[in-house]
Amino acid sequence: MASAAPSAPVAAPPVTALATPVTGTGDNGSFAGTFTPTKFGTQGKDLVATGLLTGTVSDSSGATVGTVTRTVSMPVTIAAVTCEVLNLVLGPLHLDLLGLVIDLNRVNLVITAVQAPGNLLGNLLCAITHLLDGTPTAGGLAALLNAILAVLGRL
Repeated sequence: MASAAPSAPVAAPPVTALATPVTGTGDNGSFAGTFTPTKFGTQGKDLVATGLLTGTVSDSSGATVGTVTRTVSMPVTIAAVTCEVLNLVLGPLHLDLLGLVIDLNRVNLVITAVQAPGNLLGNLLCAITHLLDGTPTAGGLAALLNAILAVLGRL
């Protein structure tokens, strides 16, 4: 659910490359448009994205009823996280074991853990891998995402 934010000016111009399609249907019609984030913040312990929602509202027959352009805030969820557990690179290997010759070309072994609900081993290995990293707060993530938006806005 999107909620309307106060009509204060948005912190930065939208980075149009980050526009995300937004669609929805209801009993009386539908909405199709885009959401372009302009800043990130927190509501309690949750991370939220504030940005520009633009689109078209249509009735149940498909006829355009109106357009929407407004600043809204939406909750942000973090998708599955991957953690590199091991990246082992072995160069070429030549072994001569009493007449048994073994030649091995370059080997690159990468083990990655995927953190998501139900991935018990992936969750455990990611937790161990990041044991000393500290847990980022929603405010810390918002600050990092705002810095990324600022850099993208200058491109």
